[in-house]
Amino acid sequence: MKAIILAGGKGTRLAPYTTVLPKPLMPIGDKSILEIVIRQLVGHGFKEITMAVGYHAELIIAYCGDGSKFGADISYSKEENPMGTAGPLSLISGLDDTFLVMNGDLLTDLNYEKMLANHRLRKTMATLAVFKKEVKIDLGVVKIDKSNHIENYIEKPVYQYDVSSGIYIFEPSVLKYLKKGIKTDLPELILRLLKDGRKVNSFRFKGYWLDIGRHDDYDKAILEYENNPKRFI
Repeated sequence: MKAIILAGGKGTRLAPYTTVLPKPLMPIGDKSILEIVIRQLVGHGFKEITMAVGYHAELIIAYCGDGSKFGADISYSKEENPMGTAGPLSLISGLDDTFLVMNGDLLTDLNYEKMLANHRLRKTMATLAVFKKEVKIDLGVVKIDKSNHIENYIEKPVYQYDVSSGIYIFEPSVLKYLKKGIKTDLPELILRLLKDGRKVNSFRFKGYWLDIGRHDDYDKAILEYENNPKRFI
């Protein structure tokens, strides 16, 4: 199975670290987050991997090489200008069968094989892994009526949302919704499918998921991995 890892972003929220290091190479314990992702994919049968690279591409290429040290066959697709998260797919040749796309900065214990099986069972053009995220508001939230009277007062509420995990499985037919070389993001691609009347499947999972894009989340990921590395590899 083929997998595309999106590893071309600048990771500006993790500055100043990402001034000299691409976000996928940020260390989590004794490995980079990108190496953890690669080893997970290989363990679930995705051994043909294309890296969509841009910012500090040379460092990622030097680190991963041809992928043989991970048991993978890694190739690279380099964007000369920012292409968004879906745009790079239009530059990658050979996507003629079901393929997985994911961000290269995720710490998760998602079972990719189960997601693939679910995708095939539902027989849709696209499947998006969905995670339930809790968001705590550290303030008192008030609800006000039309007369400016207080209707309700909730102290530090916790809300739950179904959020995109940044992990997708696509059929090759999605590529016709992209124009080669045109910047496009994955949410925009999903909306194009919906607008065209296509069904988009969701794969819900209840395990661990964290995007390391912010400093506090990066610190959490380090602790979580160091406490239980076997959970992830």
